[in-house]
Amino acid sequence: MVESSVVLILFGSFLTLLLLGAPISVSLGVSALASFLYLGENPIKFVQIAFTSVGSFPLMALPAFILAGALMEAAGISKRLVDLAESFAGPFTGGMSAATVMACMFFGAISGSGPATTAAVGMLMIPAMVERGYGKGYASAITASSGGLGVVIPPSIPMVIFGISAIGLMPPPEAIAEHGQFQSVSIPKLFIAGFLPGLVLSCGLLTMNYFLCKKQNYTGTTEGWSGANILTALRKGTWSVLAPIVILGGIYSGLFTPTESAIVAIFYTLFIGFFVHRELKVKDVLRSLETTTWLTGRVLLILFTATVFGRLLVENQIPAIVASSMLEMTSNIYLIWALIIFFLLFVGMFMETLAAILILTPVLLPVAYSLGIDPVHFGIVVVCCLSIGFQTPPLGENLFIASGVSGTSIEEISLRALPFALTSVVAVFIVAFVPEITLFLPRLLGY
Repeated sequence: MVESSVVLILFGSFLTLLLLGAPISVSLGVSALASFLYLGENPIKFVQIAFTSVGSFPLMALPAFILAGALMEAAGISKRLVDLAESFAGPFTGGMSAATVMACMFFGAISGSGPATTAAVGMLMIPAMVERGYGKGYASAITASSGGLGVVIPPSIPMVIFGISAIGLMPPPEAIAEHGQFQSVSIPKLFIAGFLPGLVLSCGLLTMNYFLCKKQNYTGTTEGWSGANILTALRKGTWSVLAPIVILGGIYSGLFTPTESAIVAIFYTLFIGFFVHRELKVKDVLRSLETTTWLTGRVLLILFTATVFGRLLVENQIPAIVASSMLEMTSNIYLIWALIIFFLLFVGMFMETLAAILILTPVLLPVAYSLGIDPVHFGIVVVCCLSIGFQTPPLGENLFIASGVSGTSIEEISLRALPFALTSVVAVFIVAFVPEITLFLPRLLGY
């Protein structure tokens, strides 16, 4: 009886505050504190759990990757990556928009953030596409849709958050008895596992882009591919292309951890910006630090409160109840995958990605364990599903960024982004139903 009352207070106050328009961090914190007080717990325990959640070493990667992404835009690295992607597009139907997808892949391999990728690539590519005859709405939609690749292509801030959430959740003994030992979750493993699913999502976007551009008659350049242009873009972009190679190569080779790689990325960018490209100014660094402080503070506030919320869920055995009710409904793994994916897509439309991961990982990961789903595979599918939330209203951050850059209405961009969202959903189902897409690379590299 006490358990059901706590759940009612926890979710009731959380949903009520959300409907009243309170920030998600406030909604999480107040509902968790109300539940603590109802249980007669010392409020100091609330603070201790929250403080422990933000004191982990892997979490240092969060502000470091945000700062690295902001500095790379100021240092001219993102511009050179865009130029390189554009040089490969040539006369290909929808070449410029295909170059946008490729540029988002390149920049996603540096920034780890969907909105940062959309902003960096959008400011360069949306005006360029409009100049080439693309509709503003379409140019904004393809940029907003491709920006979600920033959190799937490693390194990825949501993968860091999922790793931190999942590392402490051990598989239930009954799941081990039925399915055998599960592999452990680690952030480098998640980064490696995300590479091929990121390519699957990218190929889906490129395919849909080709058909839509053919229908709209958005052609490529008339002069064809130019070897000289590609070589020039490669020469100018050498240091920019080396950035993801240095970051990911260091992680995969074991030279440094993801947290250390983010620090390496910052120093690499500062060196390139000040001494090679000479485009980075002290005021740019200060502006980047300001952006990082604001974004990190917002994320840590959510993490702070969501951890306590998640602890209450686990202590009241909500994950076990959800898992058993799902398994009672059906034991077909494909149907349960479909239920999980549609639920995550729905949540992604209304909730910030990092908050959703922190709240739902303790609830859904036990379900995955009960079905024998690999936790790394599960984590990648969760991140892929929530990445689609960046391009779907009402919360879609990428839509707002693309709208701000292009001056196009959110409604028009949302409508034109719909085919890309549907394509991404199909790609997520492929990734979920074919585990080898996710697990092949980690196994190949000995993880």
